[in-house]
Amino acid sequence: MLSVQAIDLYYGAAQALRGVSLQAEAGKVTAVLGRNGVGKSSLLRAVTGVQPVKGGKIVWKGQDLGGLAPFDRARRGIAYVPQGREIFPLLTVKENLETGFSPLPRAERFVPAEIFDLFPVLKDMLNRRGGDLSGGQQQQLAIGRALVTRPSLLVLDEPTEGIQPSIIRDIGRAIDYLRQKGDMAILLVEQYFEWARDLCDTYAVMDRGQIVLAGPRADMVETDVRRHLSV
Repeated sequence: MLSVQAIDLYYGAAQALRGVSLQAEAGKVTAVLGRNGVGKSSLLRAVTGVQPVKGGKIVWKGQDLGGLAPFDRARRGIAYVPQGREIFPLLTVKENLETGFSPLPRAERFVPAEIFDLFPVLKDMLNRRGGDLSGGQQQQLAIGRALVTRPSLLVLDEPTEGIQPSIIRDIGRAIDYLRQKGDMAILLVEQYFEWARDLCDTYAVMDRGQIVLAGPRADMVETDVRRHLSV
């Protein structure tokens, strides 16, 4: 469903991505691994349109996304959970979820019950301000807000960062449930290797702006992957 084809990305004169190619398919979790500063988040920003690319192209459902703004990509079914969550601290949980209505037709502007099944704490805290939630609860809210848009591609940047183990397990179960539904591609960047390894179907390891290892999880050689993750 998603095909990233030999893209380059620059911040001024600094090149962050060098000829990166990647695929993410419906019903599968694709994990992007690597040390800090190797281009993982830049890849997600390219896919979601937050950062423009030079060279190559990004194809989603057969359409070249070149030139499309992030909100246009959201309307085409791409949802982004950024690093740091970026929820609205002064809005309630309910209001935060409702910000996901913007790319939807009027008839679909409601919060699916499935989101509260995945993250029951959100239902219990609907009237609490987002800034009053713990880090793990905010992460669940950020994922729930993305799911409100009914995405067919869910992009997650470091979903376990700074979160307690019990909530990491909850997020893993939610991602596994979404994968098993079979109609959503899931692309995530992660530093927690064991969690990503156990969850993913395919993986890609980045180093210095390039993908240096990639393939199905069944073919992963852990020692090779860990060599590129160690500082």
